[in-house]
Amino acid sequence: MVFLSLNAPTVLPRRFPIPIAREKAVTKHAKVACKCHGVSGSCSLKTCWNQLPSFRETGTRLKDKYDGATEVRFNKQGTKLVRINRKYNKPSKEDMIYLDQSPDYCLPDEETGSPGTKGRRCDRFAEGTEGCKLMCCGRGYNTYKAKITERCQCKFHWCCYVKCKICEKVIDVYTCK
Repeated sequence: MVFLSLNAPTVLPRRFPIPIAREKAVTKHAKVACKCHGVSGSCSLKTCWNQLPSFRETGTRLKDKYDGATEVRFNKQGTKLVRINRKYNKPSKEDMIYLDQSPDYCLPDEETGSPGTKGRRCDRFAEGTEGCKLMCCGRGYNTYKAKITERCQCKFHWCCYVKCKICEKVIDVYTCK
């Protein structure tokens, strides 16, 4: 998706001001944090500063906006952005809008350099993006057994080394169809 502001110019610049949008997404939600200085915890001097939100807070906020983004196109005159689907509310200046659909990363795409998800390892038991259900895009997954070797039964010997045995075990591996 290519995201634009609602006040986009008639002719699109070669590069969008994405760093500015990212900066606004973070600095707009900064909070004032303060610390007291003084003898025995007294607040004879107070220092305050703008504290940025955590990376997780910012990421969650942007993901919510991304999920609710509105698809737009230019009108026939090329002077205004209009919603593709009028059943959705008009986006505010705080909402994300986009001109083009995101590429489908499930399938290989030479243009974007995406290899697709066929053959990728996934976690059968995970619910998130690493889970087979989501990563394999509904195509299902293959299961096979693999023998792995790893260090085990490690013991620390005084002074100064660790001695381990090498163990073999068989695990289930899941890959996208």
